[in-house]
Amino acid sequence: MLGFPPSSFDPQNPDFEERVRSSFNRQRVMQTIGARMTTVAPGAVDIELAYRADLTQQHGFLHAGIVTTIVDSACGYAAFSLMPADATVLSVEYKVNFVAPAAGALFVARGRVVKPGRTLTVCEGVVVTLHNGVEQLIVTMLATMIMLRDRADEASSE
Repeated sequence: MLGFPPSSFDPQNPDFEERVRSSFNRQRVMQTIGARMTTVAPGAVDIELAYRADLTQQHGFLHAGIVTTIVDSACGYAAFSLMPADATVLSVEYKVNFVAPAAGALFVARGRVVKPGRTLTVCEGVVVTLHNGVEQLIVTMLATMIMLRDRADEASSE
């Protein structure tokens, strides 16, 4: 299996999985594209997205923006899983390499924490698809996430 070794991080919040899944379920963009979170562990999140023709670019491949959206969320939630209960997460920056066209029936974005910090957390991510039962790498990502303290992880009503 292409991907990462198991996480060895300890979450600061014992209810991290419930918090991560609840936050993900509030992301309207994930609902819009039909993504679903499959794995949540300390410092590790997987998000799956089935191929949809309405999410493709002109050649029929899943659009790069859609692929980037799921791996950015996987990395962000991997970082969020290690944060305390009074914190939330935002992306600060990321670098993406597209190594193959996004062709396939199912795409899996895996986000993993490389180095958690007091404010910034460095993550890496991949997006893979299956071809004849073998995973094929589509995207690699290196991302930096910021922890915001004393801020609710919910959209403001403003």
